[in-house]
Amino acid sequence: MALLYVLGAIILLNCAYYLLFTKFPKSSSNLKPTRFPVSLIVCAKNEAENLQHNIPKWLSQEYPSFELILINDASVDDTAEVMERFATKDARIKIVTVQNNEAFWASKKYALTLGIKRAVNKKLVFTDADCTPASNKWLSFMAQHLQGEKELVLGYGPYQKKPGLLNKLIRYETLMTATQYFSYANMGMPYMGVGRNLAYTSDLFYANRGYMSHIKVPSGDDDLFVNESATSSNTIFCTAPEAFTYSIPKKSWKAWYRQKRRHYSTATRYKLKYRLLLGGYYSLNLLFWVLAVACFFLFDWRIVLGMILFRFFMQILCFSKAAKRLRENDITPYAPLFELFLILFQLRIFISNSTTKQSRWT
Repeated sequence: MALLYVLGAIILLNCAYYLLFTKFPKSSSNLKPTRFPVSLIVCAKNEAENLQHNIPKWLSQEYPSFELILINDASVDDTAEVMERFATKDARIKIVTVQNNEAFWASKKYALTLGIKRAVNKKLVFTDADCTPASNKWLSFMAQHLQGEKELVLGYGPYQKKPGLLNKLIRYETLMTATQYFSYANMGMPYMGVGRNLAYTSDLFYANRGYMSHIKVPSGDDDLFVNESATSSNTIFCTAPEAFTYSIPKKSWKAWYRQKRRHYSTATRYKLKYRLLLGGYYSLNLLFWVLAVACFFLFDWRIVLGMILFRFFMQILCFSKAAKRLRENDITPYAPLFELFLILFQLRIFISNSTTKQSRWT
């Protein structure tokens, strides 16, 4: 019976996390007038096609004064030509050309640093070359929060909805990650953000010595910077649907696996309290599935099934709030099965990252 009690305790701890995630923030959809100039910074590596589509979207943002910093990070396709063609038509565009440097070979952080230094404004908004703003008010929503003591804005960068299981898994993983970092930020514990939709001041960047403490890590220009520089007083979030930026999801399992390997490699560098909180959540989920299977065969299956269903009910109930606000309602019913897949998926990545290292961004 002791094993059954342990399973019950783990389920209660699972539910405690779920209730924590109900502290999901809601941003107002009302815009506050802002007239200070901002710099929109986009780093691109072999992104000619995406730039062709998204540069007009960025330039059409309804904001009184902004410049668009386009960083060509040693691209070998037509990225430079696309940037130059738009720059000849719009004076707001500034191009930064990055050559490969032996000390910072294929480093996105090096490229971004050059772009930040080129910016003439202190308010900086970041997105990626494949990210399409949800509306022409996206820049205004993100920028309006960079006032007073707020120097860092966390936004949401979902993936486009496409047919197929892989797309649902990608969007579920993105939803889960956002639910956690928004909920913690709402409680005064900001620990990460995503470069697909992020804003901060140049003063904050220079005060924290930019990316120098993790310049050799291939990822982390977003989450590691936020983890180091964010505080309860200087950080705010923006979850208004008009402020989303939609990215193109990976089309193959292999490509997604490589992407997530790179992303997860930064987690070991988070501050200790966040490693404990995130590690505790993952460990409890893993233990639940292991003990649930064991108890199902060792004890009265009806009791065990009831406990499992209660846990699934709480999981779906709590996450449905975040899913609704982030416009991902269609994947909520799959939460239990997707959770199991991600547990095994992440376990494989952790093992792979502990034996081999990545050194470049792609």
